[in-house]
Amino acid sequence: MTHTMPDGGPDGAEPAPVAAHGVPDPDLLAFARGGARDDKIRARLAEAVPADCFAYPDGLTAREHQALTYRRLRRAGLAAPPAAELLDDPPLLCALLERAAIADPALFHVTMLHYTLAYGPVLRFGAGQDGPGGAAGAALESMDSFGTLLMTEVGRSNSHLSPRTIARHDPRTGGFVLTTPDAAAAKFPTNTAHPALPKTAAVYATLEHGGEERGVFVFMVPLRGPGGRIADGARIVPAPETTGLQIDYGAVRLDGLRVPYEAWLRDGAGIAPDGAFHDPAGTPAARLTRSMAIAPAVWRAVISASAAVTRASAGMLLAHSAGRATLGRLAPRRALTDYRNQREAVLSALASGYALTAVAAHVQARRTSADAPGATAASPGDAGPDTAWAPWSAVDRDLALLKAAATVQAQETVSACRVHSGAPGFAAVERLNAYRGLTHAYMNAGGDNELILYDTARAMADLDRYTPPPAEPGPPDGGDLASPAVWRFLAGETERRMRDRLAARVAAARDAGADPFTAWNDNLVLAARTATACADRITLEILVRALDTGPAALRPVLTLHALNWIDRRAGDLLNEGVLPPGALDEAWAARRRVCDDLAPRAGDLAAAFDLPAEITAPTAFLTG
Repeated sequence: MTHTMPDGGPDGAEPAPVAAHGVPDPDLLAFARGGARDDKIRARLAEAVPADCFAYPDGLTAREHQALTYRRLRRAGLAAPPAAELLDDPPLLCALLERAAIADPALFHVTMLHYTLAYGPVLRFGAGQDGPGGAAGAALESMDSFGTLLMTEVGRSNSHLSPRTIARHDPRTGGFVLTTPDAAAAKFPTNTAHPALPKTAAVYATLEHGGEERGVFVFMVPLRGPGGRIADGARIVPAPETTGLQIDYGAVRLDGLRVPYEAWLRDGAGIAPDGAFHDPAGTPAARLTRSMAIAPAVWRAVISASAAVTRASAGMLLAHSAGRATLGRLAPRRALTDYRNQREAVLSALASGYALTAVAAHVQARRTSADAPGATAASPGDAGPDTAWAPWSAVDRDLALLKAAATVQAQETVSACRVHSGAPGFAAVERLNAYRGLTHAYMNAGGDNELILYDTARAMADLDRYTPPPAEPGPPDGGDLASPAVWRFLAGETERRMRDRLAARVAAARDAGADPFTAWNDNLVLAARTATACADRITLEILVRALDTGPAALRPVLTLHALNWIDRRAGDLLNEGVLPPGALDEAWAARRRVCDDLAPRAGDLAAAFDLPAEITAPTAFLTG
């Protein structure tokens, strides 16, 4: 690796102070704004999620708090472009959801559910059928009812793979009867418990017909009518109140709930008058993958929200830190950001914000066959990659993997910002705690991160639609840790070596007589790390492309993020032999130099995030 200089510049000069305020670089500003670059679009989004959404009045009960969240959702839905337009324009939808996320994570959650997981299936799977979703679908489009998802079942892990909630066709009425067989099959968590609000549910159920399971389909159910009246055949059990992500959680059981034929989002399938069943997907396994194909819109939203709350948290930490004096006896009245731990925390948070923004821009532009409204079902028997733990990787492996990586990165950054903001970051406002709750929640929601990693690792080990990075003889550019080519080398080599070792271990176990469960169960630690290495490589490739096409000012910022990645993954990089002993000293020294270079521009970097004033005033209540 290359020789590095000691702290400070070549002459040992005092590091420059961290700037609190600045003027945004126009190119960085455009980069950070992503899908909301146009002034008219930003104005419309600000109208949809105005300043009053950034706080709640004091003294609200939990139900009053939730009701206000849903009133804000209705206002946003009526002020924003139509739902179909948003769902057909991922950058625009993500821009709306990003603003909701930084204003109020609960508002983000219910807005994302309404658009992507409740109304999205109507467009995705109801294309070509008359009145898709029936009155329930129309109520979502008009914002007369709020969307909710009934997918996960409480009693079994991996329940997405085989929901026990059953839908049966009733030839007498032409409709369907939905039934939850027992309490263990109750749908939970759902946002259904508020007693006075209308709710429309997208219910994932296994269709049984002709004595056979035909696959998992979506049915639109008017779960709560006007005034919150629960539909006949449904039972909702409110969950205890929680502060992590303040939603009206409840468990739902269905006992002979009837819906009309048009409530079945059949995606080209059908039941003929003589009872014959037809599904162009071909098999129940292929139908499961098809029915989960709504997930890409969710993953884009979650990645974009992760980027947004990371940017907001970084701005809050800078506002707290810059210009703040300390009284430590080592150097009384020294600026807080003169201490390298705080300086590097502030600048690293800003760098994480830009890195996740690059990832969000990438996924918003990435369209797959699972996205297009009206797309036809897959060819018979084409279920996509094999599914072992969860259905998500079979839908879109890279998007699922990037969702897992983005939520972890956001959670780590938001948590660091909370800790480095001291007592004010915990007690002055709820915002950082709420952001942390959001990122924690989505490490399980939207596809469990660990299960995504395991399914990705299985595909990697089996070379299932996966090609390992090619072997390289040694680090390019003399091993300079600031070189993007070196980042790609480190990530690619680590991924390849881990994959080869994982594949060899699983194969050896199988050759020795182990069943598939045992062969994989003994290697889950390596499996998760292997898939994480794949996510790292994909992310770094995205960042390198951003350097090639984006503003020049990104170079030192993304270099800092890459150096932090080397530090964070040092155990794996050293274990796989792609970094030599002592390399961390070089990474730390390089990080100090980059941070000293960026410190005077910290205010400019934060200004390009274009954060609302409400975000960067964590102790405003003292003077408000």
